[in-house]
Amino acid sequence: MTALVVDLEDPTPPYEQIRRAVIAQIDRGTIGTGDRLPSIRTLARDLGLAPGTVARAYKELETEGVIETRRGGGTRVAAGPAGPAEIPPQLQEILDGAVRAAREAGFGDDAIRRAARRSLDGAAPPPGGTTPPR
Repeated sequence: MTALVVDLEDPTPPYEQIRRAVIAQIDRGTIGTGDRLPSIRTLARDLGLAPGTVARAYKELETEGVIETRRGGGTRVAAGPAGPAEIPPQLQEILDGAVRAAREAGFGDDAIRRAARRSLDGAAPPPGGTTPPR
């Protein structure tokens, strides 16, 4: 993991800057599945922040399924799906329309991802009682 930088002059809260920086490093391939992140205390010390700030960033990332924390195993980048899943064309059309509408309404990609995750987490199982794969 490359060094994270938090800009205290930025109106974005420090925990959100950390969250975004970790996701950006994952997206760029700087860190990958199974890679260990610094402990909360270590990262807080390195950034000159309160441990609670880093803990909040990690909690948000954990809620989003981006990282996993295991006692004795530290905090690591979570495994993503096994491979790209085939999305039925009708569903892809609906998803594309929803994302387009959200962007036109002024929502950024992070907000759209969070809303999609919350929607999935709160969604009722489809008929037949099975839950969709994640």
